[in-house]
Amino acid sequence: MHQRTSSRSTYVLSLAILVLISGCDKKSTSPSLAAAQVGFITIKPQPVSWTTQLPGRTDAEMTADVRPQVNGVILRRLFTEGDEVAAGQQLYQIDPATYRASYDTALATLAYDQAALITARIEAQRYKPLAAAQAISQQDYDNAVAGAAEAVANVASARASLEPAQINLDYTKVRSPISGHIGASSVTPGALVTASQTTVLATVTQLDPIYVDVQEPSMLRLQLQQGFANGTMKKDAKGEVPVGLQLEDGSMYNLKGALQFTEVTEDESTGTVLLRATFANPDHFLLPGMYVQAVLSQGVHQNGIVVPQQAVLHNTHGDATVLLVGGGNKVLLQIIQTGAVVDNQWVVTSGLRAGDRVIIDGLTGVEPGMSVTPVAEAAPAITASN
Repeated sequence: MHQRTSSRSTYVLSLAILVLISGCDKKSTSPSLAAAQVGFITIKPQPVSWTTQLPGRTDAEMTADVRPQVNGVILRRLFTEGDEVAAGQQLYQIDPATYRASYDTALATLAYDQAALITARIEAQRYKPLAAAQAISQQDYDNAVAGAAEAVANVASARASLEPAQINLDYTKVRSPISGHIGASSVTPGALVTASQTTVLATVTQLDPIYVDVQEPSMLRLQLQQGFANGTMKKDAKGEVPVGLQLEDGSMYNLKGALQFTEVTEDESTGTVLLRATFANPDHFLLPGMYVQAVLSQGVHQNGIVVPQQAVLHNTHGDATVLLVGGGNKVLLQIIQTGAVVDNQWVVTSGLRAGDRVIIDGLTGVEPGMSVTPVAEAAPAITASN
């Protein structure tokens, strides 16, 4: 009985060992774990627009303060606050009574002197033949000639007095110095104004076109100039520098501007150079003093290389790196140098060349030296903004 039980135990143990060996053999003959699948793009140099986004503020092309040029009481305000006004349009009427009286007096004096001139000239002309015939003394004729000359001087003096009287009378009609958008009035009918007052009556602002002033770092300007010099950067077909405008809410202004001028001197305290761009503003959407971001298109790198931001990693030294699919689909680590960001893609200035396969998807757990299953993906499009 004991021998049978022992034989049976030996049989069961042997069977278990055979099953275990069979399982191990089956596991050893199963296929190895599949290589990780990664998505990659193939590097192809392409034209990359170089843009710079700089903060700035809008500024009116022209602003004029409306001030009284004579003393008096405001009788009427002849505009609606916030409206558009034209150059020369009357805005206020100052009481003209005293200025009209002065004008009328000067006009009457001129008329009197002109009449006296006529009489003096007739008398001188009549005395001339009489003096020649010695019918009158030479002294009488000389007095007549002198009287005519004096009458001419009186007329000239009267005209000179009439001119300021006319000007002061015209100044009672306060007119707009420029065309533009008029703001709030600081006075109402009945207010006394003076020619020497510091308070403006209103302000007229020309809103179309409008300026945008920004400060560009001089170092960036130097880099771009070097790019233009060596041919890696080129301006647009017109040789101009177009400017876009980003508003405070992140949206883009629907009209492009143009760089108007660049300051010729650098601000020593900030290391920047003043740039001024001009934008059409037909709907008066832009107002002076708005905070904006000017997007300056400063050239095109004809053979630029870009990679999506998610493909760029950093090692412990802070160097920018990417993972490449190398020969035999082995993963390679490549250190690169990056420049600007264009449409969420890094511009690569060195470290990559045409034909390199850069891994952009499936980076988790992938390390240099690993075998991978690469799947080609389309490179993201570039719309030349940053």
